[in-house]
Amino acid sequence: MRPYDVLFEQALTRVDPERIHHAAFRAIRVASPVTTRAVRLPSVPVHALGLTFPHPLGLAAGFDKNAVGIDGLAALGFGHVEIGTVTGEGQPGNPQPRLFRLTDDHAIVNRMGFNNDGAEVVARRLAAWRAGGGSTILGVNIGKTKVVPEDEAARDYEKSAGLLAPYADYLVVNVSSPNTPGLRNLQAVEKLEPLLAAVRRRADEVRPDHRVPLLVKIAPDLSDDDVAAVADLALASGLDGIIATNTTISRDGLATPSARVEEVGAGGLSGRPLTTRSEAVVRMLRDRVGPDLTIVGVGGITTVDDARRRLSAGADLLQGYTAFVYEGPLWARRIVRGLAQA
Repeated sequence: MRPYDVLFEQALTRVDPERIHHAAFRAIRVASPVTTRAVRLPSVPVHALGLTFPHPLGLAAGFDKNAVGIDGLAALGFGHVEIGTVTGEGQPGNPQPRLFRLTDDHAIVNRMGFNNDGAEVVARRLAAWRAGGGSTILGVNIGKTKVVPEDEAARDYEKSAGLLAPYADYLVVNVSSPNTPGLRNLQAVEKLEPLLAAVRRRADEVRPDHRVPLLVKIAPDLSDDDVAAVADLALASGLDGIIATNTTISRDGLATPSARVEEVGAGGLSGRPLTTRSEAVVRMLRDRVGPDLTIVGVGGITTVDDARRRLSAGADLLQGYTAFVYEGPLWARRIVRGLAQA
């Protein structure tokens, strides 16, 4: 058993997950200068979104919601970091407790509710980071402020895009979190199309000299027909990519006792239970969109074999989050080194 596994089982599981998250993140930020000098990873370059990624694996949105630890996370081996989800207005998110482990399933349930500092604060932070030489490939994931009505969602996303696009290497429209009421309704093509058009228009206005790639993040709970419809919309609207997939509201097939699942309650489930469905969605998307659209595979990637299968299914890039929590700070390096040996 690895030292981190012992630490996780004997100590970390006894502390509230959100407290551990904040403590670990502080340690990552403090240690990043030393870690940066120590990390030497093989190059497995990927050309996607008009960018050259040092390797396929990045950190999914949700870990660094407020852009406070980009360099520290990159120093752990992630080839790109996606911050957020950031909303037009700052908000505290849902009441605590709101983050839970299902250790029997190597999974996490969250109902965080897009807790973040808001687009204006995050934009100022990113401006300072870029001015200081920040060069990690940066994705910015934007979502809807909870109090904004659904019929005003485009305005809210536009605000975030206008403030954050100047600092982003790519933008992601998140319409697939289960923890903001009504958000997943925006995945319907008739609602998603004008929303994406509004974000595209605003990003082009603030970056007239550079087209910021735009992606949409979808849920694994979409039907196969709806996955196909989003793929067709992405092609028709000139979208640059799709991130597949977000967390699931399903609790099917879990090893965790049902009493524990009921105790945890509502929220988005991430981790190993998503592996099969997320891989299937990636495969469906690739078959539908052909070779040119960028697909980012995320959900249930834990091992090098998981990563290889997701790439074989059609993903250009990969992201992880839950495996990072369960496998520890060396996880990204193990995956990248394993892929380099493929």
